[in-house]
Amino acid sequence: MTTRRLAAILAADVVGFSSIMEKDEEGTASRIRAIRREVIEPKLSAHHGRLVKATGDGFHAEFASPVEAVRCALSVQDSIAERGEANGGLKLRIGINLGDIIIEDDGDVFGDGVNVAARVEVPRRGTRGAKRVWASFEREHELLGAIVKPSQLC
Repeated sequence: MTTRRLAAILAADVVGFSSIMEKDEEGTASRIRAIRREVIEPKLSAHHGRLVKATGDGFHAEFASPVEAVRCALSVQDSIAERGEANGGLKLRIGINLGDIIIEDDGDVFGDGVNVAARVEVPRRGTRGAKRVWASFEREHELLGAIVKPSQLC
């Protein structure tokens, strides 16, 4: 039997990962592990997210609330920006999608709800303090208006 549920999926990966790895494999791997341990995992926990899958250059997380997913994404992006060169200039692309997902027995998720989140990933852009993230679900302005101004969304 297939288990499905509605969830907000956050998909993230490192911008320019291949070229960064070409220059310094061990240093890049070390910085990515540190970011995961010191930024991503605590932010996921603080925003009630669940780390579904970690890859060499990214991760997928599941949230019951799309608002918490956006709050988490903004917090992660801000923390990484604050670290600046301490993290070797690593930047994350993050996409969020609210959609129907399939849950495997081992907790992994897949389906169109996950695929869309990965396709809408965008890097943090703009001036200092700007908070931008793609949120690809209907009524985003109504759902997020109190948190993120529509002009702040990419």
